Amino acid sequence: MDLVEQLHRLKPVFEAQGRLIRLPAGRRVVYVGDTHGDSDATERVLTRFPRASYSIVFLGDAVDRGPDSRGNLGRIVRAKREAPDAVFLLMGNHEGWAAAPFTPADFWLSLSEEEAREVATRLLVLPFAAWHPSGVLALHGTLPDVAALDAIETVEPGSETWRQMTWGDYRERTEAVRSPPPGRRPVFGRNEFERIRDRLGVRLLVRSHQPDAPLLLFGDRCMTLFTSSAYGSRMRRVAILESSAEIETGNDLIVIEL
Repeated sequence: MDLVEQLHRLKPVFEAQGRLIRLPAGRRVVYVGDTHGDSDATERVLTRFPRASYSIVFLGDAVDRGPDSRGNLGRIVRAKREAPDAVFLLMGNHEGWAAAPFTPADFWLSLSEEEAREVATRLLVLPFAAWHPSGVLALHGTLPDVAALDAIETVEPGSETWRQMTWGDYRERTEAVRSPPPGRRPVFGRNEFERIRDRLGVRLLVRSHQPDAPLLLFGDRCMTLFTSSAYGSRMRRVAILESSAEIETGNDLIVIEL
């Protein structure tokens, strides 16, 4: 079954699960950063963490940069079809091609115009974020400036709020840059992070997207993960949330290298 057909069959699942995934409290969670065409890293995750025991959250950017974007995305999609309530692929900026094209984009440009349109359109139904009752929110970029977590369900691809969640960067000390020039990422600092985090009731944000960010920021309340050899073998990390864990900071998650 080709990639377009697999995504087509998953459309009702994505639509039913919505833009904000609510993870069950009683299962361990594995957070997987950008895999960027590293199908070997994805296979290691799926082999090491059985879906019967873990919820697996891919934080987006499954394609581009690495050697096997098609195989990597296809493997995640197949795992989602096999265990729709245990495997989740969140939308990163590289899955948002239909809403905001970008360069470089080797995966998208390797496809025919028709296939790129078909795949990109089907990826627009991906969820934006995953919430765990311990207070952990996972998404690709930065926290959205919304009134409550439920508002994530109504965010439109291509909107400013969507750009925050899929394109946003964090810096330890900087003023917010909400509407950057075309092609530049929105940038936010500690004050903006803490203001939105407190409003949404988030204890810990787990994200990816920004390879120059440290593992932990903002009093260890913001974790940035990568799981791709595109950034070097030591960046193949995942973070594990134990089902019984009481979360205060990112230090309460178990970070391992694959």
